[in-house]
Amino acid sequence: MTDLAELLERIGRGRSLPAAGAVTLLPAPAGRAVAAVLGCTAHHLIAADVDPQWLNSQLGDSEMTRPMKPDFLAVLGEHLDAKPGGQDTLLVTARPGVHSGTVQMAVATNPAALNHPRVDRALRYRDEVTVATVPGGLVTLGRGLAGRWEISIEVEPAYRGAGIGRTLAEQGSALAPPDALLWAQVHPANVASMRAFLAAGYRPVGAEVLFTREPDAATRCPR
Repeated sequence: MTDLAELLERIGRGRSLPAAGAVTLLPAPAGRAVAAVLGCTAHHLIAADVDPQWLNSQLGDSEMTRPMKPDFLAVLGEHLDAKPGGQDTLLVTARPGVHSGTVQMAVATNPAALNHPRVDRALRYRDEVTVATVPGGLVTLGRGLAGRWEISIEVEPAYRGAGIGRTLAEQGSALAPPDALLWAQVHPANVASMRAFLAAGYRPVGAEVLFTREPDAATRCPR
């Protein structure tokens, strides 16, 4: 059976899914996400452990965009006892960055000790996390949804507008294994981050919403 990891590899390598208004149900993904809904051009992927008949009853003959509608995402989350996250634009690159500039990146030996919100989020949702810092910013890399390599960047306010974000997005590829696809999830409203990734050669391939089950505050590991 085709799984989400296989289809992500296909999408990331530039082989588009059939644009026929289809909804493809897949097994729940590997990784820390309970489920995922991905929207590509006229094709949606729903990776979740749900009964096909239940899913059909929720989607019916509704409009093509329903899998990304807030009401459907809320119903799916309730059905899975999981919380839907925000909707992100999904970008990918299959090649190293073109390196518009160079910065000296220092790989952190103990990322958790940085006590940084961006790092804390990466450690909560990804495995095999690597963090590299630069003056005024940092980049994280780890294995997220379906085992894919995911990157995130953060630039301190005083350093913004100098191209550091683009350079981090480009040079972050050096932290990934050779020939690996590198994925970025960017909220549509975060136009500065979107511009940085686009300038670094990442291309948008769709949108996605991830579902997670947050541990109780009392059982979370201390930071």
